[in-house]
Amino acid sequence: MSDPLLPVLLAVPVVVLACQAGGRAVRLIGQPPVIGEILAGIMLGPSLLGWLAPGVQHHILPPSVLPITSTLGNLGLLAFLFLIGLELDLRSLGTTRGAVAAVSLTGVLLPMALGAALGSALYPHFAPNGVDRLPFTLFVAVALSITAFPVLARILADRGLENTPLGTFALACAATDDALAWCLLTAAVALSTSGTALSALTTLALTAAFAAGLIFLRPLLRALLKRAGRTSDDLVLVLLFAGLCLSAYTTDQIGVHPAFGAFLFGTAAPRGLSAVERSAARIRAVVLPLLLPLFFVDTGLHTDFSTLPAGQWGWGAAILAVAVIGKWGGAAGAARLTGSDWRWSAAVGTLMNCRGLTELVVLGIGLQTGVISERLFTLLVVMTVITTAATAPTLRRVAGNDPRMTPPTPHDDPERDPAREVTR
Repeated sequence: MSDPLLPVLLAVPVVVLACQAGGRAVRLIGQPPVIGEILAGIMLGPSLLGWLAPGVQHHILPPSVLPITSTLGNLGLLAFLFLIGLELDLRSLGTTRGAVAAVSLTGVLLPMALGAALGSALYPHFAPNGVDRLPFTLFVAVALSITAFPVLARILADRGLENTPLGTFALACAATDDALAWCLLTAAVALSTSGTALSALTTLALTAAFAAGLIFLRPLLRALLKRAGRTSDDLVLVLLFAGLCLSAYTTDQIGVHPAFGAFLFGTAAPRGLSAVERSAARIRAVVLPLLLPLFFVDTGLHTDFSTLPAGQWGWGAAILAVAVIGKWGGAAGAARLTGSDWRWSAAVGTLMNCRGLTELVVLGIGLQTGVISERLFTLLVVMTVITTAATAPTLRRVAGNDPRMTPPTPHDDPERDPAREVTR
């Protein structure tokens, strides 16, 4: 009997190197690395490698290795969501909180409304057997309302815009958007995995209670981590990793996806402790280059263009149109109504239309819970790639030489920090 470790020893380096190569390649054309990593995952799946050389794909990613790589990829995903939660800071709203609230709410509610209408039309064609119309429609609506806070931060940092008026405003809107989207996604998943409306409400109530418990225990967690930091950074690292895993386990037992638990633990983790920041950097250094690529490949294996008849690409165009009109139109329109000029409003709408890895996480949750089919998953992945790839070049055209949207010179901002590497 062959050693089950051997296929893993081949699959992992191939996947990691392919994603690294893809990420570096797209950086040369001004795109965030996540675009290349997503494309690398798709190319290793049935859409390209499995089509051109099925024997090679079977040798690199045999069925026996897929549960292992999927588990490692999902573990990386949980750690990544913990890092996103740790970096979300709604205190950054500052004096623009009214405009931020308007842009964020409209940028979620309008695409949700349009997405619900589209989801209702998609239901007869793409809903898996046994899935009711309401959870399917709600999930599509939420999926079209996502903004990728981490990818947005990376795009702004790459252009040196994170400390400009546009950068700080957009990041505050994206952070608020992410918080709203995760709440709505929790409701959608609870509704889809619970047998009755009462069960769904119970699941939501337990999730809210767990989140409140984490907030209540935050001072205790801060004291514990501060004391552990005086002893060893290794102990802080272990406590944070154990906390995110146990939180993920708790939300899974409640009835929602483990990703929610990891994210909630990240939002509850204390900021401002040097030991926590160093431990988060160590988690980031392993997760982003080594574990997260396995999640991209898991996504790629479920993205199969050959399963889509030619007529269904029309639905893909409809999904893309609704996603862009809802997100860009909602955010840009709200910014304009709150007193901003059209150039600023268009730039805000462009940034809020960025989806990236956050959207893939949401789509993966929908696929794992059985709310959407693999065919719809494929179309939504295509929409994600297009809207993310369009963000940076569109922003360059919209921003022009507007000083609010151009990088400060070193004289203006000599202390500007480099991009934080959690962003993808």
